[in-house]
Amino acid sequence: MSIKQNRSRTIEIIYIIFLGIIIAVFVGLGISAFYNEPKYPEMPSTLKVYSMPIDASKDSSTSADLVDKQEKYDKQVEDYQKNINDYNRNVSIIALIASIIALSVSLLLAQKLLVIADGVLLGGVFTLLYSVVRVFGSGDDKVRFSVVTVGLCVALTLGYIKFIRQEK
Repeated sequence: MSIKQNRSRTIEIIYIIFLGIIIAVFVGLGISAFYNEPKYPEMPSTLKVYSMPIDASKDSSTSADLVDKQEKYDKQVEDYQKNINDYNRNVSIIALIASIIALSVSLLLAQKLLVIADGVLLGGVFTLLYSVVRVFGSGDDKVRFSVVTVGLCVALTLGYIKFIRQEK
């Protein structure tokens, strides 16, 4: 292999890695831009600082008010946790669909545009990895198992098509 061919192959590999990363970032930022994450509830200012423990015998209305605010805040945090779990599940599914699309496109381009197809393939793999990572924030074991199962099936099918079937 000549130096020029070796240098050209090095540039191709760098391009493939760059394209793969940029596709995964594109999908992640696209999801973030159009599907907003729930906001964590802000703690009421009266609950932020406790200078001293409140003596309930001296001022029961203040104590009751603080307890009420704390309970409301705890409920908001609980609702947020449910919402963020749903959000992570949905983001994972969206990213999984995007990765399957990218992987399918890479297989369609494989015969004509090998370097671009390899970059799109790597982007699909990175996006699939992003999907698997996000699903662990969903709090639902069945969804986690489903996403990981689809990821495994896609990886095995892709490996077969890309490496074994092409050799035949």
